[in-house]
Amino acid sequence: MIDRRTFGVIVGRGAVAATLTGVAAGCAMAGSEESKPAPPGARGKERPGDAAAFGPLKQVEAGVLDVGYVELGPADGPAVILLHGWPYDIHSYVAVAPLLAAKGYRVVVPYLRGYGTTRFLSRSTPRDGEQAAFAQDIIALMDALGIKKAILAGFDWGGRAAVIVAALWPERVTALVSVGGYLVTNRKTAQQPLPPKTEQAWWYQYYFATDRGRRGLDRYRHDLTKLVWTTNSPTWGFDDATFVRTAEAFDNPDFVPLTIDNYRWRLSLAEGDPRYADIEARLARGPVVTVPTITLDGAVDPFTPPGNGSSYRDKFTGKYAHRTLQGIGHNVPQEAPAAFAQAVIDVGRL
Repeated sequence: MIDRRTFGVIVGRGAVAATLTGVAAGCAMAGSEESKPAPPGARGKERPGDAAAFGPLKQVEAGVLDVGYVELGPADGPAVILLHGWPYDIHSYVAVAPLLAAKGYRVVVPYLRGYGTTRFLSRSTPRDGEQAAFAQDIIALMDALGIKKAILAGFDWGGRAAVIVAALWPERVTALVSVGGYLVTNRKTAQQPLPPKTEQAWWYQYYFATDRGRRGLDRYRHDLTKLVWTTNSPTWGFDDATFVRTAEAFDNPDFVPLTIDNYRWRLSLAEGDPRYADIEARLARGPVVTVPTITLDGAVDPFTPPGNGSSYRDKFTGKYAHRTLQGIGHNVPQEAPAAFAQAVIDVGRL
């Protein structure tokens, strides 16, 4: 087992340059784009995000948290904050971050609340999993690190936090990369049923709505999250070592309560923290994102909405591009790190 506080950097700049050279060139900066299908034999095999490692972790007190994070690249470079989802961790960006650092970006990859070495500063702070809490955590982290403005990029829970910050605090966001588009949760809309096939992909959300599900996550957290990896990314042939490295982050004492609260809150089965009521009221009105944005969809992600990004296009009113990645599932940055890094680079040019 690798000690996540001491594992070393094993990524060379030559490999970084070679990887970026392989990114599909000539992507247009407006309208909708679709990537080429994965080359023969690429699906189901180990991808570049599987084997590399980060440098030592850092900790910083930010808001209600002591945040664990890694930082790569020059301290005076343009800031990029990469945000992971559930059930993943910072290693979703283990191949993306060095690519961006080699291009001169200051790259920060934090553990979200409830993951890895991130801890609450006080036992009395509610273990709140609503969307506004995660967005507020990002603002607090930026303040703690002296980052006035950054490119935000994320997927799943992290993508939702990035979209919220971009929508409500655009003065803090240079540009945005969002996997899955406009991820802001509207709890009123969430009461409406989805087509059965889509509902099936959300099986764990309904499982977590029960006490049985909470106990199941606590008892079988590694088995359950590994199952989610396989169903969310059906073409990604990750190995056991890759999963185990990330699964260590789920041993955080707040992982289970935050997971349960997050999914119950979405279904209006849990109350939010009154401290975030004003933010949630603003989000309920569906604020648009005005900063330059690239949205990404994994073509085999079970949560990708139909229509090649059309379902959320009107929520992005600034400079915009959309890309669909063929043969890629939910964990886009780890399944397709070069394409994700290129999106960050390109959105900065917008």
